[in-house]
Amino acid sequence: RRLNVRVNIELLSISNPVHKKDLAVRLTDDTDPFFLYNLVISEEDFQSLKSQQGLLVDFSAFPQKFIDLLQQCIQEQNKDIPRFLLQLVSSASVLDHTPVSLNVVETNPFKHLTHLSLKFLPGNDAEIKKFLASCLKCLKEDKIMLEEKLRKTEDDLTRQLSYTQQSLSEKSRELDKLKNEWTSYTTALTNKHTQELTNEKERALQAQAQYQQQHEQQKKELENLHQKSIQQLQNRLAELEVINKDLTERRYKGDSTVRELKAKLSGIEDECQRAKQEVLSLRRENTTLDAECHEKEKLINQLQTRVAVLEQEIKDKDQLVIRTKEVLDATQEQKVILEESTEKKQSHIEKLETTIKSLSAELLKANEIIKKLQGDLKTLMSKLKLKNTVTIQQEKLLAEKEERLQKEQRELQEMGQSLRMKEQEVCKLQEQLETTIQKLEESKQLLKTNENVITWLNKQLNEIQMAKKLETSASTHGGVRTAISPHGMPDRPSFPSSGINHPISPLYAFQNFPEPAHNKNVNSQCPIQFNTQLSKMNRCSDVQTVTAASHPANKENGDKLGLDSKYFKKKDDSIPLRGLSQNTLNSEYLKPYLSTKAQPSPKAAAPPASAYFPG
Repeated sequence: RRLNVRVNIELLSISNPVHKKDLAVRLTDDTDPFFLYNLVISEEDFQSLKSQQGLLVDFSAFPQKFIDLLQQCIQEQNKDIPRFLLQLVSSASVLDHTPVSLNVVETNPFKHLTHLSLKFLPGNDAEIKKFLASCLKCLKEDKIMLEEKLRKTEDDLTRQLSYTQQSLSEKSRELDKLKNEWTSYTTALTNKHTQELTNEKERALQAQAQYQQQHEQQKKELENLHQKSIQQLQNRLAELEVINKDLTERRYKGDSTVRELKAKLSGIEDECQRAKQEVLSLRRENTTLDAECHEKEKLINQLQTRVAVLEQEIKDKDQLVIRTKEVLDATQEQKVILEESTEKKQSHIEKLETTIKSLSAELLKANEIIKKLQGDLKTLMSKLKLKNTVTIQQEKLLAEKEERLQKEQRELQEMGQSLRMKEQEVCKLQEQLETTIQKLEESKQLLKTNENVITWLNKQLNEIQMAKKLETSASTHGGVRTAISPHGMPDRPSFPSSGINHPISPLYAFQNFPEPAHNKNVNSQCPIQFNTQLSKMNRCSDVQTVTAASHPANKENGDKLGLDSKYFKKKDDSIPLRGLSQNTLNSEYLKPYLSTKAQPSPKAAAPPASAYFPG
């Protein structure tokens, strides 16, 4: 059987003798006061229930989860096939006082799943009495509350009745007045409307007679016009038959012209296919040119690495000279190879230019042919406009011809668009050729810079050998080693903007040299600063560059002069540059440096790099 059951859930806290929490659940039926089942679950009982039924909830969260399951059962109770059910199963009769199991079941088309099963005990006589007594208390309290509410509602209703009766009497009086006024107003309106109706009927009869006379006159006029129009149409039919014969002859002539145009279109399509094939061949040649450019860039990178190897091999005297000669021979051979490859590319570029010119001439011819065809089409359209005055049968034939002509016009427009696309492709090919020419020029410039660096390295090696010889002669006199040129200028300062970092003489830091007149404006924004320090034994130490701006002449090419600065780093085995001889120094310059303890000099403004390294 199916019943509506009330479920009461309470948490009972017991402090004597030990603080505990129990969960009390009661099942009752509002229709049957003797229906009573109780269940008390302590924390220990819950642990055993949790292990038996595989619950994943603690004792504190169990009441809320149980309430959620009951709410789901309440939501599903009105459905024909509920998803959640609350089953109360008893193995024996109710009078035996045997425990009863309350199951929360989820129904599936495959299986009935029991989420929770609790065993309830039926209530004893004492428990039933207590329950009935509590129910009586609640009923009595409800009764008292309802009696008080009834008294209040009776008083309110009596007051409202008296007030409504008074308002009714007043409203009934007002109704009588309104009815009298309404009857007088309706009688007046009916009299007015009857008079207006009689007047309108007279007017309508007069208008009807006028309209009948007008209708008869119009009928006679229309009959006369109809006869005249019939005669005109018969005359026009004869004229149209003559025009029809002329148009049939023109149609045959138009068909012959359309055939000729189709033959011309087929020839133009063949020429377009040939142009497409030539464009494809030009694209393939451009790809080969790009590959050759990449190979040349690789060769340039190899040259740069070989020059770096030359810089590293400056450690020993004899080995440096031999290896630099080998690298020079290799670079000359590569230069010859690059020149030959550039000549080949130039010849190839000339061939491409000739092909492009031939393509442009063919495109001009095609444009002239298209213009002629458009002129022919205009003449045909002017002839077709005359055919619009023909009868219905000839209009259908003309419509078919117009559709054919529109198709031909669309085909001509598509041909023109394809020719424009080909012209755009030719422009793109020309741009690619220009980019390849620019890359060749850049490679030539890089080759020139590499040659300048190699020549500078040869000069540097020769100067190092001369400096060694002068050092041996200067050590016998015990003088200060300096690096000043015979003209009173310092010998080769370092140029970090060009990627070269070599030691210079310390005397160079204490002199301010005037800039050349032709380089003041160019090199005003790139000063070079040096920090120098003299040693105690009158030996000049190596000088390192602190800050240096890039040479403005190389900003246009986007690269440094010669090699990168990483190939010119100072090494432990590097040989510092020494002065030419002690005799070339002026006595005025040597006086502040012959003291035993040398002090660091302030930073002096150095001349621009272009004054000493114009390459």
